[in-house]
Amino acid sequence: MTFDPRSVAGKTLDIASRIEVLVVGAGPAGLAAAKQAIDGGATVMLVDENPVPFETMGESVPQLWGGLMGGQIRNRNAMTERMLEARPELADLFEAGVDIRLGTACWGLFVNHANLNWMPGSIAGLADVDGGSQLIGFDQAIVATGRRDMGLAFHGWDQPGVGGISAAATLATLYGALEGKAAVVLGTTPETLLSVIDLVKAGVTIKAIVEQGDHPFADATLVARIKALGIPILTGETVRGADFDTSGIHGIRLRDTEIACDSILLGLGAVPVIDLLQAAGVRTIFDGSRGGFVPVLGDAGSTTLANVRAAGDCAGIWGTKSADERVSRREGRIAADAALGALGKEVGSGQEPPIATVPDAALDIGFYRKQWVKTVLETLRDDVPVCQCEDVWAHEILEVHPPRYLNAEARVEPKSLTQLLGEGPPNPDQVKRLTRAGMGHCQGRRCREQVQAMLALQENLELGAVSLAAYRSPVRPLSLRDLSPAHEDPAMAEQWDSWFGMPRQWTPHWEIEKRYTVASLSRETDHVTE
Repeated sequence: MTFDPRSVAGKTLDIASRIEVLVVGAGPAGLAAAKQAIDGGATVMLVDENPVPFETMGESVPQLWGGLMGGQIRNRNAMTERMLEARPELADLFEAGVDIRLGTACWGLFVNHANLNWMPGSIAGLADVDGGSQLIGFDQAIVATGRRDMGLAFHGWDQPGVGGISAAATLATLYGALEGKAAVVLGTTPETLLSVIDLVKAGVTIKAIVEQGDHPFADATLVARIKALGIPILTGETVRGADFDTSGIHGIRLRDTEIACDSILLGLGAVPVIDLLQAAGVRTIFDGSRGGFVPVLGDAGSTTLANVRAAGDCAGIWGTKSADERVSRREGRIAADAALGALGKEVGSGQEPPIATVPDAALDIGFYRKQWVKTVLETLRDDVPVCQCEDVWAHEILEVHPPRYLNAEARVEPKSLTQLLGEGPPNPDQVKRLTRAGMGHCQGRRCREQVQAMLALQENLELGAVSLAAYRSPVRPLSLRDLSPAHEDPAMAEQWDSWFGMPRQWTPHWEIEKRYTVASLSRETDHVTE
């Protein structure tokens, strides 16, 4: 049999090493999973992208840092020390034999299935802060990538000082490097109020918490804790814009008042970080009781990919889970036990302690997010970007307008998105391709959920009826230098041009001369694929 030399058939990958259990994320779930797996006799690698490089933080990856990072964040050694102090279990795991990779992003998981059966088993792509990328083989993967915050566009939201509350809490508690000292918080979800408590403990002054609804979204007990701290909760309010100058944020304008502050923290709803899972091919669904789009899960955190499991906030977010990290740790241990069982190794120590492991009574996070977007959309100016990276305004998304830099007018004036995009709910991936909203450096982290909510509002649909724009590997922004392998199959390099849309890509390989140049191809002839 003769293979097309431009295909992956017959090519080899440079696999740096192989591991039995790969754990992605060193939060409560990931730490517990790594310990359970190493205690069960497996070889374990624990990967965490913290400390995140300053340059990557500037692109609001993996969280909405919003320029809230203090200058000390540039000192990688100091931040690593801070992280080890905040998570002393890492030292214990290292002593136990876990291969710990800090400052290392997992940019892709690749598991054998349709179109990927040529690979030598399951593979993870890793990139570390010092540059360079490598491929690691694994038998079982436990993804515990945590959560981030939903963005919200208003005048000035693209200025340094406007960030996610989870990101602010990470900077304050993990890095000790939060620049803001006097903040106004938008939103009252359980995760938001718990982060407020953490920030107050870290010395941050919370001037007010703003809620667009008639009452806080979190339960009365948590609200009472906030009021006991003396923090006002302003209900029936919404943001109209930030006051800022070249020195940064110095206030926020609400519907009925103005408040002086140096930072504005977004807490409209914690978002499960499913990018790595969805890009790998895991099926996801919208589940409002678990925080939005989450992986479809079976027993022990199993996903629709047989050897990939999810634990912690990426598997679902709800109030009692956010308030008690033992829930996430339990998920991590159970996932690790299942991985050990699949490897034929001894499963852990028996019965887990009784902890509430199911979502709280229904909180409609979909309706809540839509209402926040609706309150600002009604007064959003045309010069306010919803997609900061590509500078796409709200009406350009809803009208599916080509990017302004093309100097092109929309060819169609649709009455609705449904008419333009066909039957069924509007598709954010089509909107992304036509408007470029979500195609920038942050890879949609600032605008993905906003675009989804806007389309749902436009067509009067429930939030879950509109999909999220898809994730693709690499799920972290990487330079071509970092993404390129240290060693590459010479047969792959010989065919490099066919991977980049060159004309030869569309010509049958048997018609291409051995010594090929782009100039040798006829531009008048129609090229067809095999």
